[in-house]
Amino acid sequence: MLSVVRDHLRQALFRRVAGPDGPATRARIHETPGPRWFGPDRPIRAVHGDASMFIGGLSALLLQSLHPLAMAAVAGHSGYRGDPWGRLQRTSTFLAVTTYGTAGDARRAVDQVRAIHERIRGTTADGEPYHAADPHLLGWVHAAETDSFLRAHERFGARPLDADGYDGYVADAARVARALGVTDPPRDRRELAARLAAYRPELRATPEARATARFLLLQPPVPLAVRPLYGGLAANAVALLPPWARRLLWLPRIPLVEDVAIRPTGQALTRTIRWVMRPPTTPGPD
Repeated sequence: MLSVVRDHLRQALFRRVAGPDGPATRARIHETPGPRWFGPDRPIRAVHGDASMFIGGLSALLLQSLHPLAMAAVAGHSGYRGDPWGRLQRTSTFLAVTTYGTAGDARRAVDQVRAIHERIRGTTADGEPYHAADPHLLGWVHAAETDSFLRAHERFGARPLDADGYDGYVADAARVARALGVTDPPRDRRELAARLAAYRPELRATPEARATARFLLLQPPVPLAVRPLYGGLAANAVALLPPWARRLLWLPRIPLVEDVAIRPTGQALTRTIRWVMRPPTTPGPD
C-alpha cells in the first residue's frame, strides 16, 4: 500500500513540475546518446538533481525580483500569474536539458531562450527601459539563481558538497550563463559573492516585487490540501535569503522560530520529496 501511495504522489508531483510531456522529455534527456556539457561527476548534476531545488527555486524568485528591471520584465512578459505552473515546467525543463541532456539539445534550449529574451523589451513604471537580453541584467538573474540553488543544497541537500565542490558548481553554472549571453559570469563562490555585492546599489523592492512575494508566499497556486506543505517550503525559501534581501521585502527574521521549527521542517520536507521521487525499484528474478 505504501508503494502505491508513493507511486501516485511521484506521478502527481512529476506532472506538476515537468508538465504533460514530462515522460517523453525525460526519456529524450537521459536516453539519447551523445556528448554532454557536464559529465556524471560534475557538481551541477548533484545540485540540480536534489530535492533542495524546490526551496532554492522559490528563494531565487524572491531574490531576483529585487532588481527593478528584471522584475518589470517578468511582470510584463512571463505570465507567471496566469500560468505559474507552465513557467515552472519550462524552467525545470531548461535546467534538466542543459544539466543532463546532450550538448546538441542543450544548445537548442539555450538558443530558444535567447530568442525569447531578444524579443522582451519595455519600460518600467519609472520610465526606465529594459531589455531581457541585456548581459548585465542576465548576469543578475544568473547570480541570484546560482547563489540560491547553492545555499539550498548546502543547507538541505542529501549530500552537501565541500568547498571545492561548490566552487565547481559555480563554474558549471557559468558555462550555461555564458551560453545565454552573460558576460564573464562568476567562476567560484568568492567571485559569486563579489558579483552579488556589486549589484546591491541597483536593488530595491518595487511594488511589483512585493506583489510577487505576496503571490508566492500567501497566494500560491496550489490546492488547499497541500498548502501547509507548500508553506513549509516557502518559509524556508525566505529563511534562505540574505538578511538585506529580507529587509527590502519586509520579511522579518525570527531567529528562535527559524532555528527550532522552520529549518527542521525544511529538512523533513526535502527528505519526503526525495523519498517520493525515488524511482521505483525493478523486482529481481525469483
